[in-house]
Amino acid sequence: MSSNLIKEGEFSYIEAGEGKPIIVLHGLMGGLSNFENVFNYFSNKGYKVIIPELPIYTLPLLKTNVKNLSKFLKEFMEFKNIDKAILLGNSLGGHIALYFTKLNLKNVAGLVLTGSSGLYEKSLGDTYPKRGDYEYVKAKAEEVFYNPEVATKKVVDEVFESVNDRKMLIKTLALAKSAIRHNMANDLPEMNTPACIIWGENDNVTPPEVAIDFQRLLPDANLYWIEKCGHAPMMEYPDKFNEILDNWLKERNL
Repeated sequence: MSSNLIKEGEFSYIEAGEGKPIIVLHGLMGGLSNFENVFNYFSNKGYKVIIPELPIYTLPLLKTNVKNLSKFLKEFMEFKNIDKAILLGNSLGGHIALYFTKLNLKNVAGLVLTGSSGLYEKSLGDTYPKRGDYEYVKAKAEEVFYNPEVATKKVVDEVFESVNDRKMLIKTLALAKSAIRHNMANDLPEMNTPACIIWGENDNVTPPEVAIDFQRLLPDANLYWIEKCGHAPMMEYPDKFNEILDNWLKERNL
């Protein structure tokens, strides 16, 4: 997917399809390729699907937080002349979508959360992955999924690279701390926009009770479970994920 990357000014993104915009927000340790099946499916279903590269490692350290990534999303939408979009986020991406919605409710047509932070999340382990220890990083990456085989060499290599680059590691830790600080529990009841929550029943990072709390606190949310699935349903069960989301979008006329 990176070969299709569009670079305009300070923004890098992939885009396909025509119609209502769906903006996809990747997680802290995730890349654009995590949403390849979502991207291909919905760009052929009457939607313009856009996945921006979030400036996780390029913002100044003091600005590396959820608030400024939300501000980046606002600037990106203005750059693309998008007034209103469906926001789809996994893990930190979901958190950014929620923070953006808090400040820009009129610009959000709908929220799709999967394994989202914002209420509670575990780190990649009791200690941060040891730099230089590939097998340790591999084991921790595999724990993110119910089926460890989903953690392909490419996925593990991307995580390994980020934790072995000192600057990237510092910014990763800064964002992880920012996510804990920016708890959204008190804000969710004010987010009166349709929300679709798609969750893995075996998510070890954002456990099932997190999804239940999201549904309870958001005013207009539907919760869907995927069995034998971890923190990234769109990767482990892409067909099931797309089916659930497609049906929800049709039900909500989005």
